Amino acid sequence: MKNHLKITKEMKISEVIKKYPETAFVFLEYGLGCVGCPMAAPETIEEAANLHQVDLDKFLEDLNKKAVKK
Repeated sequence: MKNHLKITKEMKISEVIKKYPETAFVFLEYGLGCVGCPMAAPETIEEAANLHQVDLDKFLEDLNKKAVKK
């Protein structure tokens, strides 16, 4: 993966949502309603992408486009 990414595949969903709340819309656009599910919070981005058959690289790219915090 690219080193400049703020969000990586190893990050937990809960960590991403807490740090970059604006990314919740990306999760929903990809059909991942897990942003509000306590059971999914400990999942990594990679695990969620695999579970929902989402293209991980494209998902990460879109999440990082929305992650406006530094």
